[in-house]
Order: sequence, then structure tokens, then C-alpha cells
Amino acid sequence: MRNILIIFSLLLSTIAYSQETATQLSLQEAINYALENNRTVKNAALDIDAAIKQKWETTATGLPQLSAAVDYQNALKRNVFVFGDQIIQVGSRHTLTGTATLSQLLFDGSYLVGLQSAKVYLEISKNAKTKTDLEVRKAVINAYGNVLLAEESISILNRNITVLDKNLNEVTKIFENGLEEEESVEQLKITLSSVKSRLNNTTRLRDLAYQMLNLTIGKPINDKTVLTEDLDALTLQNIKLEVLDTDNNVENNIDYKIAENDKTAKELLVKLEKSKALPSLSAFINGSYTGNRESFNFTNTQEKWFGSSIFGVSLNVPIFSSGMRSAATQRAAINLEKAEINLTETEEMLNLQVNAAKSDYQFAIEDYQNKKDNLTLAERIEQKNQTKFFEGIGSSFDLRQAQTQLYTAQQELLQTMLDVITKKAELDTLLNTTN
Repeated sequence: MRNILIIFSLLLSTIAYSQETATQLSLQEAINYALENNRTVKNAALDIDAAIKQKWETTATGLPQLSAAVDYQNALKRNVFVFGDQIIQVGSRHTLTGTATLSQLLFDGSYLVGLQSAKVYLEISKNAKTKTDLEVRKAVINAYGNVLLAEESISILNRNITVLDKNLNEVTKIFENGLEEEESVEQLKITLSSVKSRLNNTTRLRDLAYQMLNLTIGKPINDKTVLTEDLDALTLQNIKLEVLDTDNNVENNIDYKIAENDKTAKELLVKLEKSKALPSLSAFINGSYTGNRESFNFTNTQEKWFGSSIFGVSLNVPIFSSGMRSAATQRAAINLEKAEINLTETEEMLNLQVNAAKSDYQFAIEDYQNKKDNLTLAERIEQKNQTKFFEGIGSSFDLRQAQTQLYTAQQELLQTMLDVITKKAELDTLLNTTN
């Protein structure tokens, strides 16, 4: 019993350890993980598999088809012929017929268009998968950046709280010695309380950010994940001004390719409606054996079976449809015209979106540089006001104002760092690049 308890304890420890082991991920590793495990990506991959099967399904309709049938009949009451006074029963009581039929489509315009449509459908599924991959990549970058933002915010807030605690202790001692007003202590308490409240909220948001990241990459939301990147380094990696000078090349955009797929599909629908006016030709050959018995003894080898075989060709020629085929063709042509208009509209919209994304990305970089300078100034101002305050030549109000300005500058810089990362991801998605 003692050994069993020891083994059981070891197993529990192993399980607990495995559950506590955190997954360490760089941004690229998180993207790669998501492209394999994200549920939307998995569904898009399954759509491609389904399109491949549908392509073969369409192809197989034009290949030889073999079928077999077995028919059994029991004449509960047989037909009779009357010849004068004679009544003659016709047929056998038990009849069993086995038939095999081989058919082959020789020509059908709809079939040829169907083959082309199956290829286009497969291409549409592949483009949809590419779009899904790009959107998931962007979502991972955003989620990863939000976690880094929360972590960095918590680190800065903790440092601010440490400084404020120290200041509050010093001011409290000075006040107790009668050398400072109570308002100064109260001002610092208000500032400290505000920063602590922000820290608590940011901590909660960090937990949600980790859960969102796990959900995006396809992990259980409560799994432990450790990010190996830091916000500052990732920001610098995403500052690539040369991207702003690249051509738009909206033809590479996945939405443009999807609009092209739609236009091609509409062209094929026009062909399909036109093909319905063409004749179709098919051939078949079948063979059958029939056994007639007075009793159910079809396994008796002494009884005879009678064989027959038929070869045939079927030609179907559409002649007149009261304008139905013409109307269907015209309707398909109208839809094709709409698809062409949508393609042109998509191209123009994408050019506008790329230009806007480049502008947003450039502003994010400029704003990042500006907020870095502002933070340096805010730190300098706060330090000066802190020195003045403790030297007795500055007020607590001025110090609190400088501290508030510093904390705002800190958060603004962090936000611009995240903006650089996310705006670059948005531009990459529009340009269908992953640089």
C-alpha cells in the first residue's frame, strides 16, 4: 500500500508539472503555431480537401459507370389465356433476373463546363485558405502585441508605485515633523491610489490578453504561455520605411484574386447556359440472365438460365424551350457584367486601402518617434519638479501634475509602439506579404 501511494503521488506530481509547464513563443513561433492549430485555419484546409473531392466527383460523372441489379418476381396469381374451353396459365411463378449495365457519356457540353468549374472552385477554396491565413497572422500579431503592451504597462506601473511609495514615506515623515503641509501627503496618496487602481485593471486585462492570444493560436485559453519577445525590440523590427515606397500591386491582394475567381465563375455559368442548347450523346451496353421457376430453387444447376444483351446509343437534342434557355443565358451574362464591375470596384478600393494603410503606418512611426521625445521631456520635467518639491521650492500640486503628465506619456508611447506593429501587419495583409 505504501508503494502504491508513492507511485500515485509521483503520477500526480508529473501531471501537475506538465500542466504548469508554459509554452514559450516568439511572435513567428506563435504565427506558425496558429497556422497549424487555429480552428478557422483548420476549417479552411478542410474546405480545400472537400473541393478536391468535389473536383473528382465532377470528373467521375464523365467516366464509365457500371451498375448491377437483381429483380425477383413472385406471380401470386398468374395471367391466363382462354382458348375455347381451355384456360392456360402464362409465365412462371418465380422469376429472377440479374442485370449489369455499363454506360459511358460520349459528349455533353455541360460536363465540359463542369470540369472547368470544379477547377475554379478548387482555386477559390485555396484563395480562401490564403485569406484566412493572412487574417489569422494579423490577429496573432495584434493579440501578441496586446499581451506585450499589458506586460510592459504593468512593469512601468510597478516602477511608478515604487517611486510613489518612497515619496509618500518621505513626505509623511516631513509632515510629521511639521515641515510640510498635509495637502502634500494627500496629493501623493491620491496619485498612488490612482496608479494602483490602474495596475489592478491592467493586470486583469493582461489575463484576458493571454486568453485571447491562446484562443487565436488554437490553444486552450487557460494554458500558460510565455512570450519571448519584448515590445521595444518588436517595434524596431517593424519599422521598415522602404515598405512605403513599394508599388501597390493590388493584383497580389487576396481579395482581388477572389474577385477574379468570382468573375471566372460567372463566365463559366454563361458557358454552362449556352452548353444546354447543345446535344448530348451517351452509350450503354448491358447483359442479363433470367431464371424462371415453378418453385424457389434458383440454386439448382440443372435448371436453365436465359441470357440477353443490349447495346444502345442515346442522342438528346434540345430543340425548343419557349425562350427559357435564352433567358437563363442572358441572366448569366448580366451576373457576369456585375462581377466585372465588382472586380473594377475591388481594384479601386484596394488601391485606396493600401494608400490609407501606408499613411497610417507612416503616421504610427512618426508618432512613435514623437512620443519617445515627449517621454524624455516628461521624465525630465517630473524629475525637476520632484527635486523642487523636496527642496521646498515647489508645490505638491506641481509635482502631481508633472507625475500625471509622465504617466500619460508612458502609456502613449506604449500605445504608439503597438500601433507600429499592428499598422505594419495591416499593410502586410493588404500587400499579401509576410516580411
